[in-house]
Amino acid sequence: MKTITLRDGKERSLQRRHPWVFEGSIASGKADPGETVRVQSADGKFAAWASYSPSSMIRLRAWSFVETERIDAAFFERRINRAVALRARLAVASDGVRLIHGEADGLPGLIVDRYADTLSAQFLSVGVERWKEAIADQLLRATGLSRLYERSDSNVRTLEGLEPKTGWLRGEGATEVTIAEHGWRLNVDVAEGHKTGFYLDQRDSRKLFADTVRHFGCKRVLNCYCYTGGFSVAAFAGGAQEVTSVDSSAPALARANTHVAMNFGAEGFDMSRHTTLDADVNKTLRTMLAQGRRFDAIVLDPPKFAPTAAHAERAARAYKDINRLAFMLLEPGGVLFTFSCSGGIPFDLFHKIVAGAGLDAGIDGLFHARLAAAPDHPMTVTFPEGEYLKGLVVIKQ
Repeated sequence: MKTITLRDGKERSLQRRHPWVFEGSIASGKADPGETVRVQSADGKFAAWASYSPSSMIRLRAWSFVETERIDAAFFERRINRAVALRARLAVASDGVRLIHGEADGLPGLIVDRYADTLSAQFLSVGVERWKEAIADQLLRATGLSRLYERSDSNVRTLEGLEPKTGWLRGEGATEVTIAEHGWRLNVDVAEGHKTGFYLDQRDSRKLFADTVRHFGCKRVLNCYCYTGGFSVAAFAGGAQEVTSVDSSAPALARANTHVAMNFGAEGFDMSRHTTLDADVNKTLRTMLAQGRRFDAIVLDPPKFAPTAAHAERAARAYKDINRLAFMLLEPGGVLFTFSCSGGIPFDLFHKIVAGAGLDAGIDGLFHARLAAAPDHPMTVTFPEGEYLKGLVVIKQ
């Protein structure tokens, strides 16, 4: 077993069981990509077992902080079984579930989602890449499924010195799957959709949006960055009369229309009530404002504006601008569901951005709720970076 020695004092994060060690914290030692190494402090005391990544700024990702634990196939079996068992205990109102959430489940770089009878996985670090075959076999054993599609096409892999990989790891067949969520039906294509195929992390927020639309009697709804229309379906489920869905992806908008038709078309639903716009959201908001359009509820769920803290200042301006415009488009008493999935924007900063947007728009608002990813996307005590998705519900006064 190769050994990596840390600089004096750099073992403290591992003592707090934070799983990352950056390049500058290492005094000596090297290993092959993904190889498990013994990590020790400057005085030679054990700190962790970790995978070594020679290409990444995150040079070490800890597997375990227990010196007697072996990192072998049985280790991955235990970790996967524990994660799957946890999800079975959660009240997830869907057969689309996040089963493995990377560092939060003690498996850095591994993301696994279940979509009905199909698993979709991302191997985003050299550590899990090295153990891919053992992990794939255990995922099928733990779930009783036979199909596993790999979606290792994230840009994160390039930071690890890995090439993108996609395709069936186990099983074969059609890549489109229909899942149930809160009684709605949604199609997911594990080969083409964003991330592993869909945004399961917004599951509970979609349900809350449906309930809020119903409770507040929202009739006109604007869904920005709508992707495949999950919040649009939720709006109609809550009793909205008109929904406008905006995105810059024509295929996503087509699927959004399909989702609305799947869930409401059989009852003689008038599809003209759902308008899709293939357009830039910021420009669309400005145009609607100039046209005097107004809405009872608006969803802002943009892509990641700030992947790291270094991008926070520029991202803050972008978030503030779209929220300012949304506030101006809301009717008095209207509801704004606004989100950030940027890891570089902490929750307190996002709160300040949205508050500043309200001040710039000349309106007051009631912060009604704080939102986060669904509980099958956990954030742990030792890994606060897991809090990537954050949301606010604001009622315009």
